[in-house]
Amino acid sequence: MKRKLPSLSIASLFLVFLSCQSDDPAPFTYPDSALQASPKVLATNAARVKVYNGGFGSGLAVVPNTTGSFYLLTDRGPNVDGTIKDSKIFAKPDFTPLIGKFTLKNDSLVLESTIELKTSTGVKLTGLPNPTGYGATGEGAYDTNGNLLDNDIEGIDSEGLVAASDGTFWISDEYGPHITHFSQNGQTIERINPFGTGTGGRKLPAVFATRRANRGMEGLAITPDNKTLVGIMQSTMYNPSSAAIVNKKLTRIVFFDIATAATKQYVYLQDANGLSNCDIVAITNTTFLVLERDGDFPQDSKSPAVYKRVYKIDVSNATDVSDATNGANGKLYNGKTLEQLTDTELQSNSITPVTKTLVVDLLQAIPGYPHDKPEGLTIIDNNTIAVVNDDDFGILNDTNTPNNYMAKVLPATNKTDRGTIYFIKLTTSLK
Repeated sequence: MKRKLPSLSIASLFLVFLSCQSDDPAPFTYPDSALQASPKVLATNAARVKVYNGGFGSGLAVVPNTTGSFYLLTDRGPNVDGTIKDSKIFAKPDFTPLIGKFTLKNDSLVLESTIELKTSTGVKLTGLPNPTGYGATGEGAYDTNGNLLDNDIEGIDSEGLVAASDGTFWISDEYGPHITHFSQNGQTIERINPFGTGTGGRKLPAVFATRRANRGMEGLAITPDNKTLVGIMQSTMYNPSSAAIVNKKLTRIVFFDIATAATKQYVYLQDANGLSNCDIVAITNTTFLVLERDGDFPQDSKSPAVYKRVYKIDVSNATDVSDATNGANGKLYNGKTLEQLTDTELQSNSITPVTKTLVVDLLQAIPGYPHDKPEGLTIIDNNTIAVVNDDDFGILNDTNTPNNYMAKVLPATNKTDRGTIYFIKLTTSLK
């Protein structure tokens, strides 16, 4: 005998349908901003000023195939200017630059794990300057007791971060400049620079050795086809010298073919003299976002910030200014380097810079934006980007005690600076 199944009304069927949908995850919602939670204390000086780790803000990347997880990169470590010319005081000389993996929980960034950067043999890297011939910047490194520190052949001032789809990392720095390929656990695979002293023997164009000290390759991207690294220099290179350069808005972008080591170079013109290009991220193989800024606090009463902007750039119609002979000063134009050419001379030599279109002005888009140094940039989706600041480990030069540090207090909040990611909705889609 067949059993008759109970009949269901339309309303009952609808309730069954809703119950089946309840297991679907809700769309992920990004907050306006997220603060790095509970940073570790690395050191404390005699004035009881704490050095925080913190410091995760030089580079920013989404953890591949995740939502709400990010890689954040430190630079060379906590340091301030010394009283000796071109000297740096390292608050923790044995600091190892590292990548932090953070998870977004409500409006906090929670540190889940870290990857220390290491040599090819597994020795921890330091952030101490390179010696002559290996990427030296002329900076002298001292500890807080005034002792001169040794140089480090493989020292790295890490700035630009690429989290590759295969789980490895590419990082650019401000010393050599170097571009270094690291394994999933932070071990060096290859080191590329203008000198040929890297572990792989492949080179960047020789002209990049003329970078200004502490103003090297600040940003690094990889094209969506995973074939090309794209690095941007922070400032105008001292090419041929600091006294000889004329165009202090002119900076360079370099394309590096990962398979062949072939390179191309393009001109990027900043909005004003003396600004910093702080990061670059790819939209397509020819279009990118660039983060450009000054170094001032927005609420500084004497010199308030003006420039903290993200631009969309396009290299499609820009002139490749590579030097086929790979000379020490790059391609010359009537005996002049690129950095010696005025804007008018660029035009007369048929040199077309990359095009720039303003995407967002951070000072307008983020009410009360308090930081001096937005440095990391990434794309969440076609309508959302994220920007993180470098908090300098919470310290600045002590204005009262030479060769020492004080807390980096934000004028806007009267609190010590902390790394914060800002999530910005765009009015126009990136693609």
